[in-house]
Amino acid sequence: MIDIGVNLTSSQFKNDIPDVLNDALAAGVDTIIVTGTSIAQSQAAFQLTQQYPEILYSTAGIHPHDAKTFSHNSLEQLSSLLMNNHVLAVGECGLDFKRNFSTPEQQLSCFERQLELAVELKMPVFLHQREAHIDFLRLIRKYRSGLVDAVAHCFTGGQAELETYLEEDLYIGITGWLCDERRGKELQNCAALIPQHRIMLETDAPYLFPRDLSLPGDKSLSTKQKNKKRSRNEPQYLPHIMQRLALLMQKDALELSNLSIENSRRFFRLNQ
Repeated sequence: MIDIGVNLTSSQFKNDIPDVLNDALAAGVDTIIVTGTSIAQSQAAFQLTQQYPEILYSTAGIHPHDAKTFSHNSLEQLSSLLMNNHVLAVGECGLDFKRNFSTPEQQLSCFERQLELAVELKMPVFLHQREAHIDFLRLIRKYRSGLVDAVAHCFTGGQAELETYLEEDLYIGITGWLCDERRGKELQNCAALIPQHRIMLETDAPYLFPRDLSLPGDKSLSTKQKNKKRSRNEPQYLPHIMQRLALLMQKDALELSNLSIENSRRFFRLNQ
């Protein structure tokens, strides 16, 4: 399987990356795309791909939270990273008006420059959107004809939002949000509407542990102990997300897994 979005440069993984990758391989996840979220994190993600070239690839971009760090040198630095064979997409980039760690103006400028870079380099783009749908969609529509491909990473919306993204021919990245009985209802209700040629799977680890996943020993733990054990998501849990999506879509799990692999390889040009 292919996990298209893992924040492997997170401090939560600093002490045991080899174990995390071995557990992923044992679970059938043999390809992982490490997400770049700033210049420094994109450089770190690329370095990881050089340490584990058989399993890791990466993206290079500036997350909306880090848009305030964007400078006149940023595009040159991103372009340099994107010239490497193991760096496959521009991003994570987009808009996040939920927290506004960078101002909306900074986010809009940073996002647009990265869309222009993706068009220039003819590379796919790895997208983020939270509570900024109107402005996000406006910019996607402005550049969509020049973008070779784009994925709505960690899609958490409902049917109306899904339909607008599909109208722009975006891929849809599904995470453990689907497994959340509190927040995932809208996504659960529209998951079956995602065309099979547009589905990709991701964990967004270490975030979004699938809440309906039971781990060995869970029943013997207190709530506090269980929450601590489940506080870090990992690529090894991707098959559970796939199983949950297969159930909602009424598809054979193996068939869905193969579709996701095929879509991911096509999107990231892994067959070329």
